[in-house]
Amino acid sequence: MKFIHTSDWQIGMTRAFLSQEAAARYSQARIDAIRTLGQLAAEHGAQFIVVAGDVFESNQLSAQTLSRALDALNSVPVPVFLLPGNHDPLDASSIFRSKTFREKARDHLIVVTDSAPIPVPGVSNVEVVGAPWFSKRPAVDLCAGALKNLEPEPGVTRILLGHGQVDSLAPDQAQPGVVNQALLEQALAEGRVHYVALGDRHSLTRVGSSDRLCYSGTPLVTDFDEVDPNRALLVELANDACTLTPLTVGFWEFQALQRDINGPQDLAAFAQWLDAIRGKECTVLKVGFTGSVNLALAAELDALLEAQAHVFASLKRRERTTDLAVIPDALDDNAIALSGYADATWKALLAQAASDDTATDALRLMYRLAGGAGSQTGSAGSQAGNAAGSETESAGSNGGSSGA
Repeated sequence: MKFIHTSDWQIGMTRAFLSQEAAARYSQARIDAIRTLGQLAAEHGAQFIVVAGDVFESNQLSAQTLSRALDALNSVPVPVFLLPGNHDPLDASSIFRSKTFREKARDHLIVVTDSAPIPVPGVSNVEVVGAPWFSKRPAVDLCAGALKNLEPEPGVTRILLGHGQVDSLAPDQAQPGVVNQALLEQALAEGRVHYVALGDRHSLTRVGSSDRLCYSGTPLVTDFDEVDPNRALLVELANDACTLTPLTVGFWEFQALQRDINGPQDLAAFAQWLDAIRGKECTVLKVGFTGSVNLALAAELDALLEAQAHVFASLKRRERTTDLAVIPDALDDNAIALSGYADATWKALLAQAASDDTATDALRLMYRLAGGAGSQTGSAGSQAGNAAGSETESAGSNGGSSGA
């Protein structure tokens, strides 16, 4: 018996660091991931799909976004079990109870509304047991509640569908909704369930020593700290064996980098690295710089970043981790010709630059406006480029999980 374990689709998610154009492509990629999961199910012979929470980013999505998601879901050729999570809990405003969902969702889309075992349509002797969220902050371990009265059923294979952080990975084990890992492992050992499909952690993560207790991770990357995102798990249960195969779903990349820039060769190497990246339109980079450069090299770096602004999905200077000393030298003076008030201003700023970052920034701007950057013919700045500007840190996943 094969099925696909996925979670944390968060349809409708936005990222503040993306431009309007890139954000639209990113949103579409989340919809496309649903269709890809359907294709993977057909390709690998998976008989159903379980989504372990956070199908939607919130319960307040536009009718257009929800309709597009349902159109994709309706195209999936196997039953899909949808578990409400902390982003889309089954409360009074639940998106799963909305008029659009009720009218457009086809019968093979099964919303898990309680913990009663649900037979998998078309698959004999297989049940899904869920632990849906009814609020954003549950007061109890919902998985423990789903297992409380569950007894082994000879000949029946069960999948437990849960959402939240297990206590071995939770940053705050005192939170009332934390999932007790020992109880899950006990239920597996007793044969009450045969696989535990977890969601909330955006990184593909095996829990404990058994392959039967796992987080699938998100099918499309959402943050920079996620490990091995863009995945789903193909789960094969046969007799006493459980085989997990990670499947690639998404293709966007989020990378946080540090680069040392101390001379022209460092800048040229960075430019070549940027140029070699494939799929720039689906790549989000934030780069922190360290080192010491003169005004000419600082201007080349600025030009390099600006030149790629429209190529990458996002390319930001990471101000929080940038410690790049800009030290004007005699070559900078020789590279531009100033007179009168401009020359006096230049010299005044030079005198202040050693102790005043604002003066250094003003010198960099004057250098570029005076044509200093433009004189670097054939430089790294003319070879590749992109997005200047300060970094906007994303709210998100706290060590790869979506958080509450």
